Parts: sequence; C-alpha cells; structure tokens
Amino acid sequence: MKYSRIAVRLFEREGEDTFYDPVYHGRTLKVFGMDEWPGKALKYFADRYREIDYGVVIFDTEGDFPEEGFETIIRVKDGGETGLDPIALAGKGLLDGYTAATIVQTVYGLDRTLTDRLYADFLAGKVKSVPEAAKSDGKYAEVIRESYTPLDEAFYSGKPPEFGKNILVELGETYSITLAGIAFLVVSAVVRHRRNTMIGVNDAAVLAYTTAGGAAIPLITRPIRARVTVLATQYAIDSIMNLAGPSLVLYHDPDTQSVIYETNGVPPGPMRKHVHKGEAAFIYRTPETINVEWGEFLP
Repeated sequence: MKYSRIAVRLFEREGEDTFYDPVYHGRTLKVFGMDEWPGKALKYFADRYREIDYGVVIFDTEGDFPEEGFETIIRVKDGGETGLDPIALAGKGLLDGYTAATIVQTVYGLDRTLTDRLYADFLAGKVKSVPEAAKSDGKYAEVIRESYTPLDEAFYSGKPPEFGKNILVELGETYSITLAGIAFLVVSAVVRHRRNTMIGVNDAAVLAYTTAGGAAIPLITRPIRARVTVLATQYAIDSIMNLAGPSLVLYHDPDTQSVIYETNGVPPGPMRKHVHKGEAAFIYRTPETINVEWGEFLP
C-alpha cells in the first residue's frame, strides 16, 4: 500500500510495517491506554510530526509533557492568570466576536437571545472582556453571575498568549475541571482552522467531561486537510470511542479492551487479542471490512 507523507509508522514487523495514515484512515486517531502509555504515544506522534515541520498543539492534563520546542506554554492553575478571555481575544482578532459570545454561552448557559445581545454589545464596544460582561447591567450578566466565581475572574485575567506555531496547554496543576474545560475550549477555538498542525490531547475523556470541554472536541476533530488530531485517554467513554476514525489500543485491562473492540465492531475470535505492555492493536475500517493489526509499539 502507498502511504501519504503524513503517515506515521506504528509497528516494526517482519514483512510489511503498520502505519497510521490520516489521509487513508481518518484525521482523528483515538488512543486508549492506562498508566503512562497514552502520554508516551502522544509524545511519539508529536515528535514524528515535528520532523515534517508540522506545528504541534498539546493539551496535557498529566503535567509531565516535555516543554522543549514550544513557543507558547499556557499554564492553568487555580487562582492563576491565563489571559484566555474569549471576548478579549476577539478584540485582538484572535477569535471572531460571535465565536467568543458562543463560548460564553456554552460556559455560563446563556440562551440564544442573550448570546446575541452579548455579541451586539461586543460589536458596539460596550463589553471588552468576560469580567466586564459579568459586571455589566445587561440581562446576560445575571445569568453569567449565577456560576461566575473568583477562580473565573483570575483565569480570564492577564495578558493574552501569543499562540505560536507550537503550543503546550499545561493543565496538570489545576484541580478545577471547569477551568480545564474552559481552557480547552478557548484554545481549541483559536486553533480550529489551522492546517499543517497536529493537535494532541491527554486525557481526552477527562477534558470532554465538562460542557465546555465537550464543545471543544468537535472543533479539533472536524476533518481539515493537512491536519491531524490524536485523542489519548485512559478512559473508554462513548463520546470518544464513537468518534469517526481509527483506534490504537495500548496496554489496558481486558474488560476495557473488550469494550473498545466491541465499539469498533470487531467480531469475537482471532481478530481480538489482549494487548500487553509495549504492544498495541491498530483498528481501522475500510469500505469493505474492519481490520486489526498487532505489533510492538515503537515508543
């Protein structure tokens, strides 16, 4: 089989090696594993795409992804500043105004009418940040204040990031899954149109748990030419497993591996094999069938 230039070799075997090719298999790769294996896989893919001069955007909930090679590092800490204010970013042209308003809508539960009012006030120059929106006399402010906290206030404060070609969003030091989800959504909205970029997430299931995080997943998994998304997770949840695209199964407990095989439509029998440490199973569909290939994973 002929592979594209953005294919990544997964297994070294006698005979024909196994590759993940986003052009052929799908732009979103789901990686399931326990312990340190999802992080290892994510770093492996990031290194391979850097070799072909791709930009790399990583969301890391573990807090141990190497920082070398990133022009922009965004650290999210409870009570710390990030500058990830969607309205302020829209004012600088990093987001469009309506996207910023819909982010506020998602995070704070605005209805469509209040979202349109917030957008109109942004266009009129009446609101230049989320804290201003929360303190304004607009009707949307009442809804925002129902769940707005001092942690939110601190989160939106600070100078906006530069959003370079390579971005690491460090989420390992926040205990607030709400703040992690907001950071995930805002940065995903900023980079959602980027090409020649690999976007990696660890742990995808944790970040998708919140409303904001769940809204970010479609932004970064939408098929775009010359882009690759790798969703790595320890947790086999439906919102990740049911996404279109192939799956890479790393070391995990037998019950979880069985669920992943079943979700992917792999029939019982010889097509299923328990994956041990250092091994992996690559599951992908063709128009005719479901394929499973096994081997020793390169990292």
